[in-house]
Amino acid sequence: MILGNKRILVTGAAGFIGSHLTETLTKAGARVRVFVRYNSSNGRGNLVDLDKSLLEEIEVMAGDLRDAEAVARAVTGCDLVFHLAALVGIPYSYQNPREVVETNIIGTLNVLTAARNQKVSRVVHTSTSEVYGSAQYVPIDEAHPLQGQSPYSASKIGADKLAESFYAAYELPVVTIRPFNSYGPRQSARAVIPTIITQALTGSEIRLGSMDTLRDFTFVLDTVAGFMKAAQVEQAVGRVINIGSGHEVSISELAQMVVDTIDGSGPIVLDEARLRPGRSEVKRLLADNRLAKELLDWEPQVGLDEGIRRTTAWIMAHFERYESGKYQI
Repeated sequence: MILGNKRILVTGAAGFIGSHLTETLTKAGARVRVFVRYNSSNGRGNLVDLDKSLLEEIEVMAGDLRDAEAVARAVTGCDLVFHLAALVGIPYSYQNPREVVETNIIGTLNVLTAARNQKVSRVVHTSTSEVYGSAQYVPIDEAHPLQGQSPYSASKIGADKLAESFYAAYELPVVTIRPFNSYGPRQSARAVIPTIITQALTGSEIRLGSMDTLRDFTFVLDTVAGFMKAAQVEQAVGRVINIGSGHEVSISELAQMVVDTIDGSGPIVLDEARLRPGRSEVKRLLADNRLAKELLDWEPQVGLDEGIRRTTAWIMAHFERYESGKYQI
């Protein structure tokens, strides 16, 4: 499938990955429509970082993912749907599980139903490595058991299974992309790498939750490349595909990498307020990315050292957006 000149909907375009995907699609010549959550200030989230010339080419529709009629209007006339919209905060899901479930499951149902009714040529649905829970074996392939260790991960398991069911029951052409810990410019301090960078830049102590957990970090532009390929490779339809680097690092090692990158000196200390409940902590995530390599001809291009440098440079240039040391859920 050639994406240039296609009418493409991106849900969650105001978010971190969504804004980069929207930018990439628009530069590729696609006619992009974005669905963003309505707010009274008419805010566009991370889309404000796109060049004005690109923004002028994008059609913006606002609404709530839980509103089936609003979603149907957004999907109408589109050839392809990238579904990224979700409530993604794990600590937030502990406090507001109903909102997370309604947005992530009912919202996904609305997108899939509208896509089926409009007979779109493909839906690229966004999962998360959190659905695997703590690794039962590594590297984690797509056959690994799913474990709902937080309301957020449970809601994404439900959304993934809905996507699977629409492919099986209605022959809706769905691809599920499962990113592992994407990071990069525009990411909020809710995520661990910006949290470490913003604290390190102030020279204060770096307060973190569990530091012995292991994660697989993927630079956002590599993640976007996986989305783009998933939309174009016919053999991807009906599949779940991991997008991860295939390398793991502990949070304590990650923090030291950041400190070394910016020549920081603040101590790295445990903040118990940032710890997940014991059985909810996902201790290890490491992607088996062989399917992405074989099926999509995809592999990561940006190593963690380089990615941290790029992310640090962007945060330094936009430091006014961050409240260093404040725990964001």
